[in-house]
Amino acid sequence: MTRLQIAIDRIKFSRDYSLRLIDRVPQSEWFQMPSPSVTHVAWQVGHLAIAEYRLALERIRGERLEDVSLISQAFLKQFGKDSVPQSDSAKYPSPSDIRGVLDRVHSQSLHELAQLLESEWDKPPHKPHPLFKTKIDGLFWCAHHEMLHTGQIGLLRRLLGHSPMW
Repeated sequence: MTRLQIAIDRIKFSRDYSLRLIDRVPQSEWFQMPSPSVTHVAWQVGHLAIAEYRLALERIRGERLEDVSLISQAFLKQFGKDSVPQSDSAKYPSPSDIRGVLDRVHSQSLHELAQLLESEWDKPPHKPHPLFKTKIDGLFWCAHHEMLHTGQIGLLRRLLGHSPMW
């Protein structure tokens, strides 16, 4: 098994685990912010979408004009690293729209990564990142980053009164 296939498998595993938790939070609870009010499920899901776009597409092959069909600039800004989750659901796309972006980005990422040439793996990403120096390491970080936020979703589920899941 190649390093690329291992990275893709880890990205798939992380997403499958995330979805197990996400799909068991009613969409009516996605914008609830348990005390202390720090984040909510909707922001976490949106952030996972933008992170996978940035790590598995943009940093691997650069931005493309057609990316707007996957994820808008407004979405990237709303769920980006410097954004602050707001409890007002009217300020956000609907949970189903957020989930749609998550699914589209993931599908496109898996499609493009399956075609990534080995000669690209150890090249620097299109945009630098403080935690990795190569494209392949960025893909491993993509999986790790998702699990970090999945832990936050798991905690949110518990704070919303749901039982723990494995």
